[in-house]
Amino acid sequence: MLSIGIVGLPNVGKSTLFNAITEKSVPAENYPFCTIDPSVGVVGVPDERLANLSAFSESANSIPAAIEFVDIAGLVKGASEGEGLGNQFLSHIREVDAIAMMVRLFEDANIHHVHGTVDPLEDVKVITLELVFADVETVAKRLAKAGREAKSGDKKAATEERVCGRLMAHLGEGKLANEMSFTEEEEEVVRGLHLLTMKPFLYVLNKKTGAHNLDEYPDGRYERLVSYLDTKDAVRVVVDAGIEHELSQLPKNERDEYRTELGLPAGDVSGIGALIKKSFELLDLIVYFTTGADETRAWPIPRNSTAPRAGRAIHGDFEEKFIRAEVVVYDDLMASGSYVIAREKGLVRTEGKEYVVKDGDVIEFRI
Repeated sequence: MLSIGIVGLPNVGKSTLFNAITEKSVPAENYPFCTIDPSVGVVGVPDERLANLSAFSESANSIPAAIEFVDIAGLVKGASEGEGLGNQFLSHIREVDAIAMMVRLFEDANIHHVHGTVDPLEDVKVITLELVFADVETVAKRLAKAGREAKSGDKKAATEERVCGRLMAHLGEGKLANEMSFTEEEEEVVRGLHLLTMKPFLYVLNKKTGAHNLDEYPDGRYERLVSYLDTKDAVRVVVDAGIEHELSQLPKNERDEYRTELGLPAGDVSGIGALIKKSFELLDLIVYFTTGADETRAWPIPRNSTAPRAGRAIHGDFEEKFIRAEVVVYDDLMASGSYVIAREKGLVRTEGKEYVVKDGDVIEFRI
């Protein structure tokens, strides 16, 4: 299962957000380093197609696609040199597949900002630089080793030396490694480095109801942040972690009513629902469905997966012993009203090993 690490400075709302996402209680007191060990929660990806298919098949169970969120304790300036709980934090970040960088958009005299002043762009730059500094250390070690081995005529080491040299120059400018382009050969070297800044980033902008929110009272700080994120074509989502946490404590049938009272869109189009969906997209995943009387399930797979590779999500045998797959597009199946009618219309196709699974395919594997 792929995972998203929630990172940020202390007191920006990470644990509150985590509580809201997972509906699982972890400490969220108003002081740095409250969450010393990362808390982990597995959450379902909102998808109305799953409920519709489950009703269509009168399934006994519905199982959504899922991703893992990891609540990582607050990062501080100097973390790459061991400040705060830096080394511990960085090791936790290294283990996740993507990073949700949370920044604070609100001013509240009762909630201390670690730098004394709320400036979301500066917060982003501090966190980014700490991750860059950690990667510089990683690359420098590999560069020194590759340089020694390259002198003996080792071609692989020579490639590593070249790639690491490029990385050092790029990181030295305070830039993320994921902003670079690499050849296929170079990508293999980069993957082996396990760089923090090669991970995909999602920026989570946290507001607070009743507080002074920078996007509502423009003074240049929010605008500078947006301009910076736009130049990087960054994926971002705005949330109110406190409100989302309150909503998570309500019965599900009361949440839309409360959202309406607050002037928020109903359903999963904003807030936590949007965050989970964007996190899923950030990992470049799609889903296909299996459905029947026992269970309807959404299976997450990497985009552009072939049918056998998609079958691996269910069990290794589905890849190794794959014969064919019967595939129907979700919209076509629902519009038909039944599998029988979908078959009569020729909408249920038989696909082989080369078929690339599309998001929303409903599949029955034959092995």
